[in-house]
Amino acid sequence: MEAISPYIIAGALGWLSAQLVKYMLLSIRKKQFVPARQLYFSGNMPSAHSATTIAVLVVIGVYDGVQSGLFGLALVFASVVLYDAMMVRRSSGEQGRALTEMIAEQKSKVPLPRVAKGHTPTEVAVGACLGVVVGLVVIVLGLGS
Repeated sequence: MEAISPYIIAGALGWLSAQLVKYMLLSIRKKQFVPARQLYFSGNMPSAHSATTIAVLVVIGVYDGVQSGLFGLALVFASVVLYDAMMVRRSSGEQGRALTEMIAEQKSKVPLPRVAKGHTPTEVAVGACLGVVVGLVVIVLGLGS
């Protein structure tokens, strides 16, 4: 039986670790355990998008080399994802909040939309740092090799 790819393990552990840290930080801030559905909501600290893509990028860089085409592709992909999390999704989240407030203020019968949150630059940076750590852990422990 073949081992699971270290690239997939890095991505999965990057996402899982970020979501768990996010859940713990939110529970600490609220001083109680928050509902489990918070494990898959977007936004907050740290960015799971950043942790996931950077963990895979680190594994690709070590196993395939930073001169490889795969690393170049992963770097471009990670850059787009991080930019999107900070700029596009964050902006649309702020617009969604404003729209929700307007609907509530007008006492409209329009159902409130679900507002997906983006990330601040700090949340993206912390997620990226977490991704580096996860990628290195996958390499050092030889997970998937």
